[in-house]
Amino acid sequence: MNLSYSLNDILFLDIETVPQEKEWNALSEEIQELFEKKTQYQRKDDFSAEEFYERGGIWAEFGKIICISVGYFVEVEKVKQLRVTSFFGDDEPKILIDFKVLLDTHFAKKQHILCAHNGKEFDFPFIARRMIINKIDLPQKLNLFGKKPWEVPHLDTLELWRFGDYKHYTSLKLLTAILGIPSPKDDIDGSEVAKVYYEEKNIERIVTYCEKDTIAIAQILLKFNNENLLIESQIVRV
Repeated sequence: MNLSYSLNDILFLDIETVPQEKEWNALSEEIQELFEKKTQYQRKDDFSAEEFYERGGIWAEFGKIICISVGYFVEVEKVKQLRVTSFFGDDEPKILIDFKVLLDTHFAKKQHILCAHNGKEFDFPFIARRMIINKIDLPQKLNLFGKKPWEVPHLDTLELWRFGDYKHYTSLKLLTAILGIPSPKDDIDGSEVAKVYYEEKNIERIVTYCEKDTIAIAQILLKFNNENLLIESQIVRV
C-alpha cells in the first residue's frame, strides 16, 4: 500500500467503554427515556430499553471510557520496537486528561497521526465527546472544526481496507485472521467488557485486551505497508 507516513509519527490506539451505570435503575427517569428513544431503531421490538442497556457503552452520551491503550514505534539499535502503554481505571476524567497530555506533549506536530480500527466512526469521536462532557479542552488532534477532509490527522485501518467500498465492514478479528496476524480476541471480546468491569471488577484483564487490539492495529499497518510483522521481543509495555 506504500503509505506516505512515517511509522514513527503514528500513535496507534484503542479504547474500551462501558455503560455509565452498572444497573438500569441507577439512571434518572429522564436519561432512561432518552436512552429508550436513542436506541429505538436498533432495538426494534426485540429488546426493551432496560434489556438493551448492557450495550449502552457504545454511545458517548450513555457510556464512559475505562481504558485507552496507545502504541508508538521507536528504533532501538536499528531494531523496530512498538512501545505500548495504557490509561485506565474508574476515574474517566483522569484517563482523558492523561491521554490529552500525551497528545499535547508528544504527538502535537503537524506530521503526527492517530490510527485506530473504525476509529473515525467510534474511537476518535467517542473520546472527543467524553472530553467535552467532562469539560476538558480538546487536543488539536481531536479538534476537527473547520478542517478539510485531507487535513484530518487520523488513519483508520477499516477505512484503508475498504478501498472506497463504504458499505463494507470488516471486524478487527476477521482482518487479523486473514492477514495472518495473531488474534487480539483470544480472551474476551467487546460484548464482555462491561461484565468483566462491573461484575468481575477485573480492569487488568480489560487493559490486556485493549493493548492486544492496539498491537494488532499496528501490525495491520505493517502488513498494509508490506513490512515484517513484529515478534514478541519487539513489543515493549511501558
